[in-house]
Amino acid sequence: MANMKAVIFMVLSQLASGSVNIFYKIAVADGMKVQIMVFYRLVFATAFMVPLAFIMERSRRPRFTWTILFQGVINGLLGAALGSNFYAESLIFTTATFSSAMSNLTPAVTLILAVILRMESMDMHRLAGKAKLLGTLLGIGGALVLNLYKGMKITLWSTNIHFLHTANATATTAQRTANSDICGSILAFLSCASYASWLIFQGKMRQRYPMYSSTALMCFCGAIQAGIYAFIRERDSSAWKLGWNIKLFTPAYSGIVSSGLGVTIIAWCTKLKGPLYVSSFYPLALIFVAIVGTIVLHEELHLGGIIGSILIVIGLYVVLWGKAEEKRLDETEALKSNNNGVIEIISFAGVNQATAAVVPEFRTDNQSVATSAAAHQEA
Repeated sequence: MANMKAVIFMVLSQLASGSVNIFYKIAVADGMKVQIMVFYRLVFATAFMVPLAFIMERSRRPRFTWTILFQGVINGLLGAALGSNFYAESLIFTTATFSSAMSNLTPAVTLILAVILRMESMDMHRLAGKAKLLGTLLGIGGALVLNLYKGMKITLWSTNIHFLHTANATATTAQRTANSDICGSILAFLSCASYASWLIFQGKMRQRYPMYSSTALMCFCGAIQAGIYAFIRERDSSAWKLGWNIKLFTPAYSGIVSSGLGVTIIAWCTKLKGPLYVSSFYPLALIFVAIVGTIVLHEELHLGGIIGSILIVIGLYVVLWGKAEEKRLDETEALKSNNNGVIEIISFAGVNQATAAVVPEFRTDNQSVATSAAAHQEA
């Protein structure tokens, strides 16, 4: 049942994540500014996460310090305000499927940054190191194909439901055609770089502050930063009004369901099955967006987009396999090292008292090894 719950919850979380792209496009076509949409999304996410953090981590939350506040500000900038604005802006110039495909480059960009910062190794003498390099190159190659090659049009359905029959939708389409996909590609890649930087940096904060509280602090700081940016870009008060329509539903849904419940589900599945298991479900959002986008957004699929997306997804899985294999090899080597210590202790235990008296230093030097071996045996 636990395995079935993990699968169901991960599928639902990816469907929720993918549907955000669809609602973003509809809200933008209805005239909503993406900067304001991101701000309201983070406001709703904060409103959801603060009570959750208070309830779940009330007894084990450490004292709030200036260091934690600084880390919350940086996480809010990289993981919320900056990354979300880059991604939302990319949806203006490209299709929802394109942006969703580019977001799967985040693990590859994270790996590159981690190697540069010497937080991650890439041992080319190991198959795991070669796999991580190959997966990164496949992801980059897929992104290039996605951007540079269009190819023949692929028609999935004979009839479609069009939700974008408005003047704003026509203007958005014209803007996308005039600027081509270059601007959208740059913005989508900057979004990946921002999220990758956040993934590296947020580990520092998680060491000091529990997960739900750090997420609530990140959303709160990100909402302030996104609000300042949105106010600079748009000062017309009418643009900030929310009615009982898609302009209210999109930020509320994306903030509560995707950023709120989504974070909770992913945290639970990560604790139960591990981060690699969770990451393996991410391409589901791309498949969902590609199917729904052609039905309700009248988006066109081309052969180059499909090939590029497949290469990016294959690259993602190759990188994940390389990470899993590297972890397995490290654990195996550590286990062998512990086993060698156990063999030495067993051999020493068979030595008679006279021999033991001749080499007393051996017992002293191996005291820590014996302790580790005993702990390992008990585990």
